[in-house]
Amino acid sequence: MSLSDPAVAALLTRLVESLERIAPPPPPPPDFTAADGFLWQAGTKAGGHGVLQPVRRINRIPLDLLMGIDHVRDILVENTRRFAEGHTANNVLLWGARGMGKSSLVKAAHAAMLAKGHPLKLIELHREDIESLPALMNLLRAAPYRFILFCDDLSFDAGENAYKSLKAVLDGGIEGRPENVLFYATSNRRHLLPRDMMENEKSTAINPHEAVEEKVSLSDRFGLWLGIHKCSQDEYLAMVDGYAAHFGLKMPVEQLHHEALEWSTTRGSRAGRVAWQYINDLAGRLGKKIEG
Repeated sequence: MSLSDPAVAALLTRLVESLERIAPPPPPPPDFTAADGFLWQAGTKAGGHGVLQPVRRINRIPLDLLMGIDHVRDILVENTRRFAEGHTANNVLLWGARGMGKSSLVKAAHAAMLAKGHPLKLIELHREDIESLPALMNLLRAAPYRFILFCDDLSFDAGENAYKSLKAVLDGGIEGRPENVLFYATSNRRHLLPRDMMENEKSTAINPHEAVEEKVSLSDRFGLWLGIHKCSQDEYLAMVDGYAAHFGLKMPVEQLHHEALEWSTTRGSRAGRVAWQYINDLAGRLGKKIEG
């Protein structure tokens, strides 16, 4: 049997055509006019092809309601403004205490740019989809928009190698990061890796210094490290007061503060998220509906 045999050639042609019919067709090009925000669904979740799903309404809190993080807020908004206007800007790692508004700040900064007339797009991707970043970059590279890629709660555990893909995308590779793409991430860890993992590397490696340097070099790819720390009681109450005033929730200040502090005690934390949860509870008791 020879490949030059017409019967063999016809059989191979039919096999190829059958495989093409079985394989899922590639998705249409993204319609970036469909929304201001998108959710990246990696190929493993979308029939072998990555898809950008439009988010019609982004869940976020107004920028002026994010209190107790003024300095970090101003730096992030300024960095985002430069990027939205076509200037040079840095990738950003927002790290620190949980519930203090790190992800809310990213979404609020994006909204602030839209309010200024900048057609900036926000794309969220999940941590487990980091390895699909090169495919996403290829979709965005030639698009006539500027994009912030946003990964919330980014961290890596022992044995994971996906952080190497992120390192290459942020500041490496032949092509490098597209000039119309910026990467924002939030994390509870400054170096994105657990401390015990780094200490274990240091204790077992032949050259401890090099082993740790290789791990922490990921966070070095972010030009801006913005730390957000736990808030004081006064800052926590200021958040509660700001939310209550914004949503028109009427209650005597003494009672409002007493309830808010009691709420934070039951949660074991004073943070923006805790203040927001209390306000949701208060609004429900007062028969009001709030959005955010």
